[in-house]
Amino acid sequence: MSFEKDDTVVLHDKHSEFDGETGTVTQVIESMFGEPTYTISFDEGQEVGIAQDQLEAADGDDDEADEADEE
Repeated sequence: MSFEKDDTVVLHDKHSEFDGETGTVTQVIESMFGEPTYTISFDEGQEVGIAQDQLEAADGDDDEADEADEE
């Protein structure tokens, strides 16, 4: 699943001080290999260069997408 700016995500990176925390995508950059990397903003700071496989959609995002599909 790819993410877009302003999506709410949960970071999974055991080496990060923000591991398990929910943040907001503030920037999406395509790497030279064609894969997106993300900048995620948290209440206490940000992480830069996060790979897609380190992120999952926060609980509320899936429900909003489902509601939009039903309309």
